Amino acid sequence: MEKRQIPESELILNSDGSIYHLHLKPEHLASTVFTVGDPERVSLVSRYFDQVDFKIQKREFVTHTGWKNGKRITVMSTGMGTDNIEILMTELDALVNIDLDSRVVKDQKSALKIIRIGTSGSMQADIPVGSHLASAIGIGMDSLMTYYPELCEDQGLATAIQKNLGLPFTPYQAAASDILFNQLDESFLRGITVTCPGFYAPQGREVRLKPRFETLIETISETQVEGKRPTNFEMETAGYYALGKLLGHEMLSLNAIVANRPLKKFDAQAEKTVDSLIQKTLNIFTQ
Repeated sequence: MEKRQIPESELILNSDGSIYHLHLKPEHLASTVFTVGDPERVSLVSRYFDQVDFKIQKREFVTHTGWKNGKRITVMSTGMGTDNIEILMTELDALVNIDLDSRVVKDQKSALKIIRIGTSGSMQADIPVGSHLASAIGIGMDSLMTYYPELCEDQGLATAIQKNLGLPFTPYQAAASDILFNQLDESFLRGITVTCPGFYAPQGREVRLKPRFETLIETISETQVEGKRPTNFEMETAGYYALGKLLGHEMLSLNAIVANRPLKKFDAQAEKTVDSLIQKTLNIFTQ
């Protein structure tokens, strides 16, 4: 059977042959990729590389590729939200699993190791600011996965959150890579991360507009299934985990806890908390 050629309108390439949004070619990407949301944070990661060979920026996507401890690695920024993560994951996968010249999917698939180094707010009083938390599970409170194949994973906690909040849609649930998760030391808290489609009302914040779900934080934080409880909020993890499962990549999200929402505290040493997470993550995954 003749293989399907992906049309130019569906997989867009730039005039130099690089993939459309990321502006990368396959040779620019290492098999281990660290991601950050903020474009300015890319250099805060790559300053710990032993050597940087390649740099490029297009829109909010900034990429540095180089070496640390004899291992080739990439760090890149994503911007915020699972809409950006969908672009990132699709194009990273295309770089390693599609022949960009023929526009045909390769017979032999490659699995990237993608580790998010991000910030997050705790929804549990006993998870302090200044701590580092690894997301064992991501719960997506956005609609991204309504457009993709169904996830073949337990959806119990996502379903319970939907029921308790009375949501008009179904959240989705996906787990981290066991391969990556099991490399972490005991300095990381283990948690379940709720990924929200916004920073204000979707995370229970009230500025000028009153959130529709007035007890969102309390309701989600009190939801438990088989002893599992949600621990923190952010805006990307569940999208990473869900698309990683469907595409066959190893995913892990690590969080610097810079806010405690129940205690209304913000980390006065947030920059140091993030920097220590960067250094610790690089040391673990470049050995």
